[in-house]
Amino acid sequence: MAENGEDKLIAVARHIAKTLGRTETMTDDILQIFSAFDGRFSRDKLSDKLSDDDSLSLDQTLKSLDRRIKSFVSSDRPIWSDAADSTAFLETVDELLATIREWDPMAAEKPIAACLDRADELLQQAMFRLEDEFRAVIEQSGESTFDPDRRKNSYSFDSGEDDDDDVDGVNNNGGDDSLIPVAHPVADYDIVIDAMPAVAISDLHEIAKRMVAAGFGKECSHVYSSYRREFLEESLSRLGLQKRSIEEVQKMAWADLEDEIERWIRAANVSLRILFPSERRLCDRVFAGLPSSVSDLSFMEVSRGAAIQLLNFTDAVAIGTRAPERLFRVLDLFEALRDLMPEFDTIFSDPYCGPLRSEAATILKRLGEAIRGIFMELENLIRRDPAKASVPGGGIHPITRYVMNYLRAACGSRQTLEQVLEENSSPNSNPNPTNVAAAEDIRSSPSTSTSLSIQMAWIMELLESNLEAKSKMYRDPALIAVFLMNNNRYIVQKVRDSELGALLGDDWIRKHTTKVRQLHVSYQRAAWSKVLAVLKLDGGSNGPPLGLKSYKEKFKMFNLYFEENCRAQSEWIVADERLRTELRISVAGNLVPAYRNFIGRFQSVPEVGKHSEKHIGYTVEDVESMINELFRGGSGSGGGRK
Repeated sequence: MAENGEDKLIAVARHIAKTLGRTETMTDDILQIFSAFDGRFSRDKLSDKLSDDDSLSLDQTLKSLDRRIKSFVSSDRPIWSDAADSTAFLETVDELLATIREWDPMAAEKPIAACLDRADELLQQAMFRLEDEFRAVIEQSGESTFDPDRRKNSYSFDSGEDDDDDVDGVNNNGGDDSLIPVAHPVADYDIVIDAMPAVAISDLHEIAKRMVAAGFGKECSHVYSSYRREFLEESLSRLGLQKRSIEEVQKMAWADLEDEIERWIRAANVSLRILFPSERRLCDRVFAGLPSSVSDLSFMEVSRGAAIQLLNFTDAVAIGTRAPERLFRVLDLFEALRDLMPEFDTIFSDPYCGPLRSEAATILKRLGEAIRGIFMELENLIRRDPAKASVPGGGIHPITRYVMNYLRAACGSRQTLEQVLEENSSPNSNPNPTNVAAAEDIRSSPSTSTSLSIQMAWIMELLESNLEAKSKMYRDPALIAVFLMNNNRYIVQKVRDSELGALLGDDWIRKHTTKVRQLHVSYQRAAWSKVLAVLKLDGGSNGPPLGLKSYKEKFKMFNLYFEENCRAQSEWIVADERLRTELRISVAGNLVPAYRNFIGRFQSVPEVGKHSEKHIGYTVEDVESMINELFRGGSGSGGGRK
């Protein structure tokens, strides 16, 4: 009886120790107190009984859990095909996890440790099956699509209604291409995709909670990200983007690359404004309530491939050839990426995605450097254009048209160019020696002193220097003046009628307008001074009249020089109609009065008499008519009565 009473007493002490001793240290402390209180409660005696009885209880619990879990694990049918089965399986897993947590503090005891090892093996089997079920739920959930009617937008991942038509260059008449839906243009980015049915998301969430609790968070994340990554990358393909290496992009013909840039801009906007945010939202819902690292890591693994595909393309363009004709598409690309940077910063805000944010910022800077490099290449193109490349008739040179129209078009992106050039300019940098004067002219006007205005001034200075060199190819000083007048007039008009005027300033326009007037004067002097000199009367209008012989000699010289001028200048070109009229009026204004006065003095010579006409090769009207035929580029008659 004494032993039975002692056993009961020890059982009570064991129960107290088990109830209060939630950790190994606490249990040891309680046993020490009992042992000091009564010798019958020796620590060894209590510990032995505690371990033996508790291990027996734990063993019975594990046997029950083992039977239930193995019945699910061994099933050939998906557990989540039946709501009751999935609920029962999760409850069993919860019970196993709770059992392990409850007994883990006593793992130092060998019998308990052995049972816990069995529990861990059982838990691993359950997790393997949960991983399979997690994968199955994702597979069965299918892929999402936009519903244009429900979302009131013009975007859909569905194929076109008419299978006989080509959509965005993809033939739907058969073959593998017919299985790939094509995205239609997006008009509204305020959309979030319901990437999976709500039931599937809830199921995935419940499975993820157990897997993370069991220490299988990485495995869960890997399964999730592998399936969602495929969806996201296929979405880019549906948007028209093919996965290409940087080398492949750089080898593309420019016409093809232009089209690809346009597709990239559309795809990037859809991706950063719709697809990536929707994936972020889905990820947060699946892993809600779990450590943020699980959701962040999963999202990074889902989105990294697609994000790098987008960034690699822009990087390839940024480090590619910097030919001037590429400026406008590179500007489009820069503006698109710049405008999407807030989305990059928001969507990829977690530490795992930090490298993607940094890479996007770096590539944006490279695009800016590429734009600056393109302007440098434009400068080189102007410098290299050969001086001997003159144009017949002194018309507007192709390099002038190209550069001015290029700069006018570039100014359509003035704000972007100012941003790029400001960010890529060094405060200690100096303009090229040949451009110092132009740069100083701009800097002297605070209202127009920007990196872009200085850049434009440099290019204008290079163009003018190039034209000056080309003008030397003409032997006739008058034709040199016409050539420079034509090109400078064209330049001033293009500047005045565009954003270039605001960039270069009123002082620049006035200076170059004055230059055109000076060239006008130079033309008059070079082309007509010899003709006017013939009409000059010795002794002036009040001097003694010339003799008939002298007049006849002067008429002969006038006719010769005038005909030569008209014949040559009828082949010359003045492209601007207003300038052409001004030149004719100016020539007539100087020449006609002098010629009329000369004829009048001639007719007053006594020997001439009534038959002065036979000595006069051209009437005043003839001279006026022939002047009006100048600068037609070969279309004028140049004739007259002799």
